Amino acid sequence: MGKLVVTEFITLDGVFEDPGGADTEYGGWAFKAQRGEAGDEFKGAELREAEAQLLGRVTYEGFAQAWPNMQVDWFGQKMNEMPKYVFSNTLESADWTNSTVISGDLAEAVGGLKEQVAGNILVAGSGQLVRGLLQADLVDDLRLMVFPIVVGQGRRLFDGAPSSQLKLAEAGQAADTVTAVYTRR
Repeated sequence: MGKLVVTEFITLDGVFEDPGGADTEYGGWAFKAQRGEAGDEFKGAELREAEAQLLGRVTYEGFAQAWPNMQVDWFGQKMNEMPKYVFSNTLESADWTNSTVISGDLAEAVGGLKEQVAGNILVAGSGQLVRGLLQADLVDDLRLMVFPIVVGQGRRLFDGAPSSQLKLAEAGQAADTVTAVYTRR
């Protein structure tokens, strides 16, 4: 059975929206702090351990536009080659390499995906999807890279998420950022 691993860049005030700076006037905040070699290792380890990705429609569309042009290293190659599942009840097709649309009841669809995939299923971004996964108690690990930035506006990852108690499994420092892995109790 697969393990659902949510990975997020997040600010001190809980904003996860637009870390790369593509969509908002306050975006790009992830480039205002250094994550260093330890941060690269943290992100690399989670991708190496992943067998597949699960994305919401909005994150999928952004990734599908950007990642096919970034295949110069193992990270870009794996992002492009690994199986990707898009949970959406509106998207009709997914054209990025090895992408499949799944739809219907979230708990049923993702529960079935967890049974189908033997290893880690990585979920990045995808705030609405993540909140639904938390509500359905499907998240096994939550991996956060916390940036020492307060943006004061933007979508916050846990707005509307259910109350949950997690267990800290791992914590570290990666240059200016803090890395943390939480697991379900």
